Amino acid sequence: MAKALRAIPVSPANRPGIVASVAYAAGRRVADIAIEGAGEWSRKPGHVVWIGLHEPDLDLLRKVQREFDLHELAIEDALKAHQRPKLEQYREALFIVARTAQMLEGRIVFGETHLFVGRGYVVSVRHGPSITYTPVRERCEAAPKALSEGEDFILYAILDFIVDNYMPVIETIQAEVEEIEDGILGANPSEDQMTRIYQLRRDLVRLRNAAVPLVEVCRRLEQPGLPGIDGTMHPLFRDVSDHIRRVQEEIESLREVLAFAFEANLMRGQSQQTEITRKLAAWAAILAVPTAVAGIYGMNFDIMPELHSRYGYPLVLVVIALVCGWLYWRFRQKQWL
Repeated sequence: MAKALRAIPVSPANRPGIVASVAYAAGRRVADIAIEGAGEWSRKPGHVVWIGLHEPDLDLLRKVQREFDLHELAIEDALKAHQRPKLEQYREALFIVARTAQMLEGRIVFGETHLFVGRGYVVSVRHGPSITYTPVRERCEAAPKALSEGEDFILYAILDFIVDNYMPVIETIQAEVEEIEDGILGANPSEDQMTRIYQLRRDLVRLRNAAVPLVEVCRRLEQPGLPGIDGTMHPLFRDVSDHIRRVQEEIESLREVLAFAFEANLMRGQSQQTEITRKLAAWAAILAVPTAVAGIYGMNFDIMPELHSRYGYPLVLVVIALVCGWLYWRFRQKQWL
């Protein structure tokens, strides 16, 4: 007689690296379970196991590997972060990598989620700064009919949560971009603003590189034949793709606004330099008059008619003043001064 499965009470606080390990049946929570024996729970008809891990060590991943017969290459990828978003099929299991994003102290910080999906189980592995998937689990448990769809619905819920959390990041950047744009158009931009524009453009490129590859992941999930993915879930993955495309459009729009702000600042800087150059040239022309006259009378020749004229000196000063005044008036007319 097969040994009956029973839930082993374990506290997440006592399991380093394990956020949650739960078995579900017909969309309802059955029990919190230990990693050991999770494979048996997943093979029971109508059951699905959902395990959440956060930066697990190799020993913990090996335990998960033994329970669900996971591929060695997928375990190696899940052990370390810095993987590109992708979907790989290993025998009857899927390995999916997605990048998460959130704002932290004014910068976008990225994390990674690695998902193992197979018949009767989902294992999520989080690396780096990322939002916990506890809200996803709570929403799924609040909708047992949807959760009864199994592992493919859990996969959809996690991917949808990841993509939805791109939007608060974009909205935060959008508000800051509007402030920067108003500052550049309304006053002289500071060097800090220009540095911030560069940082935001770089962060948006990284966000685009994190989000856009998920379109291809969802496209493959829409195709028939993948293990654990029912055809009824294809429209949901298509909806996630639509959200990603919206995120991409918002990113491109923000990058264009930042590019305009950067170019506007460059043009303003060039305009200011041109204005300064004009002023310097105008004053140089005005000062050239007394300089030229002084240079002529400073040649130390004995025979110069004006040297012995009683009114020569004041006459020269008057001529210099008139010429300089006329030049100043002309430059003011031309708006050089």
